[in-house]
Amino acid sequence: MASTVTASTLTVSLTESITLNGQEMGATNTKTIASINEVSKRIVTVTATEAVIATFSAAAASAGHYIAADVRYIRLTNLDDSNFITLTFRNQDNDEVAIKLDAGQSFIWNGDNANGMTAVFNATEDADANSDQAFGSLTNIQADANGNSCDLEMLVASV
Repeated sequence: MASTVTASTLTVSLTESITLNGQEMGATNTKTIASINEVSKRIVTVTATEAVIATFSAAAASAGHYIAADVRYIRLTNLDDSNFITLTFRNQDNDEVAIKLDAGQSFIWNGDNANGMTAVFNATEDADANSDQAFGSLTNIQADANGNSCDLEMLVASV
């Protein structure tokens, strides 16, 4: 069976709008990502117990599982109005980085332009000084809420 899905260009625009002392200090920046042919958008309930919410590998994609080399864009938005979510990103070297995503905030991770989520981060102590170490490929994203359960919106776009 031949696919009837036609790849399209994802356009992401970030706009800041603020006027200080009569001067507009905001900006709009736009990034386009060509050849997107798969989008996964879902809302997951994040509890106070850390759990994997997405995995990335070389295997076939399925619900919540993505092909790391194909992912070009990830947006995670905390839909809660008062609680934060801790997002933990892990690579194949078991390096981890944790990010606090406060109520109503979004975190965006653009994949590598050519290789998606492969070779994208190093989380060792003084990582910049260890530039001879290879960047690791994203293997999973874990999430936990700081108290009450929170809804988290995920959008993942792949080529």
